[in-house]
Amino acid sequence: MKPTANWEPAGDPAGSLFKRAAAPGPGTDAAWKRELGGGLPLGVSYAPGAAPATGAPAPGFPERRRSIKKRGLFMIKVAPSILSADFANLERDIQKISTADYVHVDVMDGLFVPNITIGIPVVKSIRPTTSLPLDVHLMIVEPVRYVEQFCDAGADLVTVHVESDTEENIHEALAKIRAKGKRPGVVLKPKTPAEAVLPFLNEVDIVLVMTVEPGFGGQKFMADMMPKVQEIRRYIDAMNPGCELEVDGGVDPSTCKICVASGANVLVAGSAVYKAVDIPARIRELRG
Repeated sequence: MKPTANWEPAGDPAGSLFKRAAAPGPGTDAAWKRELGGGLPLGVSYAPGAAPATGAPAPGFPERRRSIKKRGLFMIKVAPSILSADFANLERDIQKISTADYVHVDVMDGLFVPNITIGIPVVKSIRPTTSLPLDVHLMIVEPVRYVEQFCDAGADLVTVHVESDTEENIHEALAKIRAKGKRPGVVLKPKTPAEAVLPFLNEVDIVLVMTVEPGFGGQKFMADMMPKVQEIRRYIDAMNPGCELEVDGGVDPSTCKICVASGANVLVAGSAVYKAVDIPARIRELRG
């Protein structure tokens, strides 16, 4: 099966993908009922009904996030994207974000997305320049071919798009990342539904939701992705509470608030960080 730009459970009867993905173990049924609307069967929409189409957080989400932060169970992390750095001075610009939590590295192949950026040699070259974890986002077709090389080059987190290959190969890619002792994750394009994470959710440490179309930096934030972020947060809380939820695209001091209110705890920001006069202050501002 060839990769598709827009995710579809091709050949999968309505709802069967979700049933396979859920498979909650003993003792998790109560959690599913709490998180997914009173135990509705999988395949029924879980979308938070109170969330307006505008992308505004559903009632209770800001309060919930504040409550969790107060209990010390929820930490906002900032992952500046070096796609907005000066590529002629990458070491210098990576040092500028030393107070961040991750270094976000966007890898594009010109096929999965209409742009070409950096590859394995650059990841290997920047690894010695920082003690921060490298959060490597693979926007490439059939990432199973390369995930081990990116791990060996120094990536700490490696995320692959669910749309980039068959489900079987995505599972294999995640297993290879884990076998290397690294943290695997999956990514969803804007048009990909939240349910697409379900087959992989028990295998990942991070889920990344794109809030712009992947391929280029500096795009406008898509607020209508927030209901999807909220939905994935509910899946995570029910199935894999240790999993992080990351957003990428148009994140700035204004839009970061709705992202956090919707359940994200890792914020990728490129232009908002690197165009700031005071980068450490901007990172603190994004953390809130």
